[in-house]
Amino acid sequence: MSGLYEDLTWRGLVHQVTDAETLPKALDRDSLVAYIGFDPTADSLHVGHLMQVCNLRRLQHAGHTPIALIGGATGMIGDPGGKTDERVLLTPDELEHNKAGVKAQLERFLDFAPGRAILEDNTSWLGEARLLDFLRDVGKLFSVNEMVRKDSVRLRLEGREQGISFTEFSYMLLQAWDFLQLYDRYGCRLQLGGSDQWGNITEGVDLVRRRREAQAFGLTSPLITKADGTKFGKTESGNIWLDPKRTSPYEFFQYWIRASDAEIGRYLRAFSFLDRPAIEELDQATAEHPERRAAQRVLARQLTTMVHGEAEASRAERAADVLFTEEVATLDEATLAAILADAPSSPIGPGELDGALLVTDALLRTGLASSKSDARRQLQGGGVYVNNRRQPEDRAIGRQDVIGRFVILRRGKTQHVLHLGD
Repeated sequence: MSGLYEDLTWRGLVHQVTDAETLPKALDRDSLVAYIGFDPTADSLHVGHLMQVCNLRRLQHAGHTPIALIGGATGMIGDPGGKTDERVLLTPDELEHNKAGVKAQLERFLDFAPGRAILEDNTSWLGEARLLDFLRDVGKLFSVNEMVRKDSVRLRLEGREQGISFTEFSYMLLQAWDFLQLYDRYGCRLQLGGSDQWGNITEGVDLVRRRREAQAFGLTSPLITKADGTKFGKTESGNIWLDPKRTSPYEFFQYWIRASDAEIGRYLRAFSFLDRPAIEELDQATAEHPERRAAQRVLARQLTTMVHGEAEASRAERAADVLFTEEVATLDEATLAAILADAPSSPIGPGELDGALLVTDALLRTGLASSKSDARRQLQGGGVYVNNRRQPEDRAIGRQDVIGRFVILRRGKTQHVLHLGD
């Protein structure tokens, strides 16, 4: 286990610790039980959770025992941290559906064989809690004065329009009790989380100390943001999910391929399991030959393999490689639909494929040419492609050009997709 804390620090994964002298020694020399909680607010985790999942995996590789705690009960309340509005309360059926999805994903990342890792659900204790007992045993130990100073609460109280309900105000008590229950059941002494969880984590550490006179620890990692300062894991269309039904393996792969040079070094450290020399070699490659995107390709391949498997990673990588080649016609329809999802598209009727749609007409219809004469000039200049095959002269687009349901029309590097209706 030697060197784990040093490695976490080098990777930029240590933001705050409750005991900066004792915890590093315990991580490097002892065998700890440690946990991270995941509230099932959706039926899939997203890349915003992925760093914490990777942290549990690092602990397991170092010989510690991780606990992945599903917040079946706390998910009914909602963590106010990072939110300006009250969460929408989920129904019991929605929670059960979400829990099943999250559990299935966690089982792909960690080895839950006996003695290797633990998968728990805090419904086991919170679902059976008696209100008066909870208030006497836990609530009595919390100061409201201290609670309102926590960032997750203070920011909501200061917001003129938001405020906070008692339901969400009570969340940190429930999370603290999670820590105490995991200490009692499994000897858990360490809770990890993002930096926005610091207030909740320290309350749990304090509760274990006060109720059991035992030492527990907390460690947070910084919330990784993109180069523009926006929250990591968000795009204009929403989260990048780990569920292939929500975010295809190709889209997932491309998310990392498109990472900027300013971001990729942090991402390699936080998400990859490459060692320090390999990462520093990729840092150098990025500095010397950024156009090759070597670091991005390595990270995209490793994470897509970890999340979706080797076969899907290979397929996503090949799709990226052949996007602007004639081999695009060999891709299956689902992969093709994924790689063309962001391209503008226009419908075509089956009747138009019987000699009625000329390449020049298609260029004009799709806006790739401003006029018929412009379309002809582009053809003569060799800048027009159908399914990445250069078109030397005007011709009719036919059924032989359809790949699945698509015809890819391209002028230079600008693509437009013609698609057959359902």
